Amino acid sequence: MLWIILIAILLAAVVVIGYIGFYNGLVRSRNWTDEAWSQIDVQMKRRNDLIPNLVETVKGYAKHEQSTLENVITKRNQLVQVPSDDHQQAMAVSNQLTAGLKDIFALSESYPDLKANQQFGQLLDELTNSENKIAYARQLYNSSAVNYNNKIQTFPGNILAPVHNFQKINYLETPEAEKATPKVSF
Repeated sequence: MLWIILIAILLAAVVVIGYIGFYNGLVRSRNWTDEAWSQIDVQMKRRNDLIPNLVETVKGYAKHEQSTLENVITKRNQLVQVPSDDHQQAMAVSNQLTAGLKDIFALSESYPDLKANQQFGQLLDELTNSENKIAYARQLYNSSAVNYNNKIQTFPGNILAPVHNFQKINYLETPEAEKATPKVSF
């Protein structure tokens, strides 16, 4: 009879330790995903901090391109106002901002003096670097989200996750416009 009690206690201890370990793994995965999002947020802030300097530099060369500059500033201001927990909206506005920045990059082709401006060149390099870091951070976020979602959607996570209110995390997706094959004419 003593052996049965000891085996029951041992089994209960294994179940409790397993439960605690799995729960902690879910928390770690969720935290890694949150940290990956914060990396995106940091890089978007870095990019947003560079934009006013870029706009001021371009203004002197491209006075009649005011609508392009206003569009970039508007999108930057919208991005700053997006709620911190609305990742999808933040990425949608960020993608629109990126498109506006591409328009500013294109201006340099129309204005040789602007293209030759050293400050403009440095700002373009910094913005390009920021865009690359944002792209990498998006990949890291999606990888973290896959890991987390796999844990909560497979056994035993699919049983334990709802009990502790672990929710599926949506991936950051590429906008349809960016997936389209560019049209090339010769």
